[in-house]
Amino acid sequence: MSGPPAEVVDRVRRRLAGRGVEPTPHSVAEALRAEGQLWGTTTVLAIVDRLRGEALGAGVLQPLLDAPGVTDVLVNGSDGVYVDDGTGLRRCDEIDFPDEPTVRRLAQRLAAATGRRLDDASPWVDGRLPDGTRLHAVLAPIARGGTVISLRVPPRRVLPLDELERRGAVAAPVAALLRELVDRRRSFLVTGGTGSGKTTVLSALLELVPATERIVIVEDSDELRPDHPHVVGLVARPANVEGAGAVGLRDLVRQALRMRPDRLVVGEVRGAEVVELLAALNTGHEGGCGTVHVNAPEDLPARLEALGVAAGLARDAVHAQAVAAIDAVVHVARRRDGRREVAAVAEVGSGDGRLAIRPRLIVDHGRVVGP
Repeated sequence: MSGPPAEVVDRVRRRLAGRGVEPTPHSVAEALRAEGQLWGTTTVLAIVDRLRGEALGAGVLQPLLDAPGVTDVLVNGSDGVYVDDGTGLRRCDEIDFPDEPTVRRLAQRLAAATGRRLDDASPWVDGRLPDGTRLHAVLAPIARGGTVISLRVPPRRVLPLDELERRGAVAAPVAALLRELVDRRRSFLVTGGTGSGKTTVLSALLELVPATERIVIVEDSDELRPDHPHVVGLVARPANVEGAGAVGLRDLVRQALRMRPDRLVVGEVRGAEVVELLAALNTGHEGGCGTVHVNAPEDLPARLEALGVAAGLARDAVHAQAVAAIDAVVHVARRRDGRREVAAVAEVGSGDGRLAIRPRLIVDHGRVVGP
């Protein structure tokens, strides 16, 4: 914004806040005069827009969050804003912050909107905004170089498998195999790295579940919303500012098992809930599924082992239960050009008493290249 320096805008902001006055052209012009500043109408209106933007939604970031296809908006202090609109991260030069205090104020206001506090005593926050956008923020000086804000935009609509196939994210042979997995009530895990599209693929597969079946979804954050007539969702809750009231995924999986699920779904297996999930899939809950963060399908045994052992299971017990519980692995990857695709589908078996991953299809840029 051309016009007065950031410190002048800040003094206007404080003056209006002290009086409890909304930013309007009249109130801003009065505040400028009280500060001994004389500016034209264009600058006054620009200040009004800035101050109103700070108070509404995600401020100057809101247009980015509203743009079609955007999945992530990242703020690295006052040094730069980056956006991912499905083709990889790019710097957004049209949005900037004048200084670190402006970024800090935005982070604190967004944290308040999630019901969490963000200050020097509690310098990071992980929450969800009213519109479903996931917020993570870390204040300086814990974040070197300035306050860091990470915003993950929830899918605006669920893409059915047919559309993912048309877009090139799922090769035709893979799509046929995925439909078979769901139709035959196979239990599977969708794996992949951060931002690879695990939730998108899982949502598409849940839409294939027959309408006569009841899907019970357990999530750390509310992301999976398949277009299906009978879905029940349970969402974990963090502790409040007093450190009380937390509801974890492990407890929610136990509750879900008492809700007569035809398909039990765990949005992301990342902790002790792996024990309940493996037990459930071994006790008659066919067709269950979830996601796990791994970089390659062959990394899944080590990941499940680490989670299970940390939750109190013996190493052999983790592998034995996983072999009996999981039928397949669907791996999603982000290509170098930023595009996402189902890169592999693998069967799960046993090798020397350990969980073994056996590729059925390997895909590269839409072409089946193996095994």
